[in-house]
Amino acid sequence: QVQLVESGGGLVQIGGSLRLSCAASGSIFSINTMGWYRQPPGKQRELVATITSGGTTNYKDSVKGRFTISRDNAKNTVYLQMNSLKPEDTAVYYCWRTQRGYHYWGQGTQVTVSS
Repeated sequence: QVQLVESGGGLVQIGGSLRLSCAASGSIFSINTMGWYRQPPGKQRELVATITSGGTTNYKDSVKGRFTISRDNAKNTVYLQMNSLKPEDTAVYYCWRTQRGYHYWGQGTQVTVSS
């Protein structure tokens, strides 16, 4: 089993920045992919960004140029730096990890962007 613990959500004004962190613990396997999904109010969960253990990244089109995903393999931690935040970025953000065919989720952290 793998446990994912997120931190860093909160309330921010339009154009502001936040950084989310997610630390993995438990049965860690070095070859894995981690990332972030989000679920806006009344909508389905959607992919935001992913990063492989080798550093290859993938982003949702609407966050390209504003969000940056990174990771520290020694700490088993993934980060999401979110800049130029917009109201449509308001959502519950979930950390995600896949390894050896299994998928794991964090508990979610709320990000609210308001004027």
